[in-house]
Amino acid sequence: MDSTIGSQLESCKPANGILGCPSDATLGHHVARRLVEIGVKDVFTVPGDFNLTLLDHLIAEPGLKNIGCCNELNAGYAADGYARSRGVGACVVTFTVGGLSIINAIASAYSENLPVICIVGGPNTNDYGTNRILHHTIGLSDFSQELRCFQTVTCYQAVVNHLEDAHEQIDTAISTALKESRPVYISISCNLPGIPHPTFIREPVPFSLTPRLSNKMGLEAAVDATAAFLNKAVKPVIIGGPKLRVAKACEAFVELANACGYPIAVMPSAKGLVPEHHSRFIGTYWGAVSTTFCAEIVESADAYLFAGPIFNDYSSVGYSLLLKREKAVIVQPNRVVIANGPAFGCILMKYFLQELAKKLNHNATAYENYQRIFVPDGVPPKCDPKAPLRVNIMFQHIQKMLSGSTAVIAETGDSWFNCQKLRLPEGCGYEFQMQYGSIGWSVGATLGYAQSIPDKRVIACIGDGSFQVTAQDISTMMRCEQKSIIFLINNGGYTIEVEIHDGPYNVIKNWNYTGLVDAIHNGEGNCWTKKVKSEEELLEAIEIATGEKKDFLCFIEVLVHKDDTSKESIDLGFRV
Repeated sequence: MDSTIGSQLESCKPANGILGCPSDATLGHHVARRLVEIGVKDVFTVPGDFNLTLLDHLIAEPGLKNIGCCNELNAGYAADGYARSRGVGACVVTFTVGGLSIINAIASAYSENLPVICIVGGPNTNDYGTNRILHHTIGLSDFSQELRCFQTVTCYQAVVNHLEDAHEQIDTAISTALKESRPVYISISCNLPGIPHPTFIREPVPFSLTPRLSNKMGLEAAVDATAAFLNKAVKPVIIGGPKLRVAKACEAFVELANACGYPIAVMPSAKGLVPEHHSRFIGTYWGAVSTTFCAEIVESADAYLFAGPIFNDYSSVGYSLLLKREKAVIVQPNRVVIANGPAFGCILMKYFLQELAKKLNHNATAYENYQRIFVPDGVPPKCDPKAPLRVNIMFQHIQKMLSGSTAVIAETGDSWFNCQKLRLPEGCGYEFQMQYGSIGWSVGATLGYAQSIPDKRVIACIGDGSFQVTAQDISTMMRCEQKSIIFLINNGGYTIEVEIHDGPYNVIKNWNYTGLVDAIHNGEGNCWTKKVKSEEELLEAIEIATGEKKDFLCFIEVLVHKDDTSKESIDLGFRV
């Protein structure tokens, strides 16, 4: 017998000769230590009878904080927001009723390439194969319904109902989430977390994930072909896309931008991944709703390099982009396609951009053209400070609040467009969910993001319709003593859907939002609310939120006209 294994088994033998293990050599302890080891300090949970023993072990881990959420959907959104900042997030719910409630948020994380560890407390091992019908199920003795649902929205699924292979299954699931940058599903039988087992005696060995490598010959060929293509262009541009995050290529993109002299644009879903303080940043490329003069420069270029793009119906404004494939270099995390060909596989974006930066000639022609046509954005016309507040005036003042110690969370809807216009100072974070576009995402995401990076103050812009979906976890923000500023934009309905297709279903019941938050506050913790109707009241509220109440969760309800929407929202709604 191997001496190491033999010594482990001996250490599990108590004085009475019956095989046993140290009390902390358990599955629950291993899961907790593994989460801490990969960088998770907070786990978002909703308790249920199938996960209670597991939760006992998670809260016993000193490096892990339990964040109890009001519902599973918000727990999943919080893990999503957490993963955007820390690189990985985790959530724990109960069997089926919890799992099927959280699955929408896990699908969201899948669409955004976010590694979220979704752990579900599963049936007792004694129940498998018995033909028993359990509560919290749909009344069938087949317990695989939840697993089958998760198979389409996670990159790996582990059903842990034997201690002998639990160590391997859990480590494989977590390492797969990190390698693939996608969510994983782990079901743990409810009776296993507290049972000692020899495989859990040692502390988990830190992951040493084998780095992915590019095909060396393919990388050289791709770089040479791309350099030849771009160096013969007269006015090339580069555009950053959302897959820069999953490719871990944001710094490499900046390195390329510094070397080539091209103007830099960003796709809407990549805002926050490309530094907007860069001297040649020209704004968001979003077809007909682009930053002023950005689309003119991109679409008139004779060559453009897109790094990590996603061209869906929203990012392409109803597939109306005026781009030509024969002018484009498309760089995806593992693939490069030049014009209509050739294509190169097994090429990692990060290394491709770094090597390409060494081969491109400096060419500032397109940026010089941009400078010739550029006219600064107009300032919204001044109005009486006591007059009804306009949305463009509100965002003018939000712009002044931004700094390197803030981050912006933009909810699905008209806030997409208004927040896109904000110019992010160096160090200012920015997140929104464009691919999945699930209304209500921002409440949970604000909770998770703020929990992951307490040194930044999150500024969340949320519409009233979206807030009604997930409002409860304002409560969890208070319990966690967060200090975010939430601007609740109350315009009486689903504004973006009005622009796409109007109907009476887009009108919602008006709430007293500040009254609701005050009721949730209930005198416990630091929370301050204010309802504003004019620019004068808004300025007063911002001054208090950033001054006297800077350590409070601040909720500012902004009442605006139901038809007060951005030009871009109107245009996109018409085209989509």
